[in-house]
Amino acid sequence: MEERIVMTRTVESVVEEVFEILTRTGGEQYFGEAVSKLAHAEQCAWFAEKAGADDELVLASLLHDIGHLLEHEMAVRDERVGVVNHDELGEMWLLERGFGPRLARLVGGHVDAKRYLTATNAAYVDRLSEASKETLVLQGGPMDEADAAAFATEPELRDILRLRSWDEMAKDPELVVPDIESYRRRMVAYLASLSR
Repeated sequence: MEERIVMTRTVESVVEEVFEILTRTGGEQYFGEAVSKLAHAEQCAWFAEKAGADDELVLASLLHDIGHLLEHEMAVRDERVGVVNHDELGEMWLLERGFGPRLARLVGGHVDAKRYLTATNAAYVDRLSEASKETLVLQGGPMDEADAAAFATEPELRDILRLRSWDEMAKDPELVVPDIESYRRRMVAYLASLSR
């Protein structure tokens, strides 16, 4: 995979593609929330930054919902809530473009984190927005005991749960945070480090 990014795409072209997708469709309202998809991504990344997350987790926070923005034949769409399988789609798409397995797994795990938390912490449901509660149903609802026990062994569990927390917080229409361009150099450097 690391060779593929060098052979078929340059780091700069991958970053340009990501930024084009985020800015082209990111201005649309985030399903049922008071912020745009892009503002949600920027806020999530900012919360990660503020918490002292490493670059990979900050970028995963920025990109966690990219699956919502993709035109892809594998997308399972719902007109009210967007791409139901956006977590899996985003994980696959990012891997195909040379992002690292940890970053992709953080993106791919953020929906299961919601399902896990609603299964293991009754109070967590109250933290969810109405839109997030609606998507929870479409995403399979809270995990059963066996699935929750299996998810608890996830090597990246701590950071997946942190990303999930920032995801829930990143819906404030009054919050002003650094814009997407502030992450461009970091993404270039990150991808370049993987292609060496």
